[in-house]
Amino acid sequence: MTSRRHDPDVCGVTAAISVIDGKWKTSLLWLLESGPHRPAELRRRLPGLTEKVLTQALRELEADGLVDREVYDVLPPKTVYSLTGFGRDLAEALAPLSDWGHRRLERLADSRSA
Repeated sequence: MTSRRHDPDVCGVTAAISVIDGKWKTSLLWLLESGPHRPAELRRRLPGLTEKVLTQALRELEADGLVDREVYDVLPPKTVYSLTGFGRDLAEALAPLSDWGHRRLERLADSRSA
């Protein structure tokens, strides 16, 4: 069975959302937009994110061509993650969606206070 992210007959929006699906991937992309980060930095910035889930999400983002993983040959080993050009393209594409989400949250807050 072909997953949604690789199915050429699926809607483009569905294909894009399947790549960022999950609780942490959009937050990781947002953090990596500001520049390269080490895994421990990412975990500190995202309380509640376990090392296992972080590793899995980064591997998936790397497999989808959104994130680069660079391992430096030093002791102790140093690993740094950064966005690829394709990942930066996705971050730019998500910016209007983020703006829409903030407007939605403002509307919800306004309707609760009315």
